[in-house]
Amino acid sequence: MANSKLLSPKKQLSLLLTCAVLAVALPAEALLSCGTVFISLQPCVGYVLSGGTVPSECCSGLKSLLSIAKTTPDHQSFCSCVKGVASSGTPKELARAASLPGRCHARVPFKISPDVDCSKVK
Repeated sequence: MANSKLLSPKKQLSLLLTCAVLAVALPAEALLSCGTVFISLQPCVGYVLSGGTVPSECCSGLKSLLSIAKTTPDHQSFCSCVKGVASSGTPKELARAASLPGRCHARVPFKISPDVDCSKVK
């Protein structure tokens, strides 16, 4: 009876190959979620909506995201999250959001805009 529960050598090889493919493919996936992006940039909301002074927590959150986003998929995920929010912004809000990288002395690898093509972000 115990033998009936064992996988055949062909099925074992298939399972092993599937696991190997997944192990190689997983690092290419984005580790940065929109939840992480939104939580990190939450201190920026007041500035984007109303102007004034950029809070230091906003810049810290932005720089923290940039230190987490190491891969192209992470950058594209970050871009997509920001683009989704930017699509509902007014021109003034978009201008303030787009000014954040400069004001925070941070290099964001994409333009903060509802028109950015996130698939081209590296």
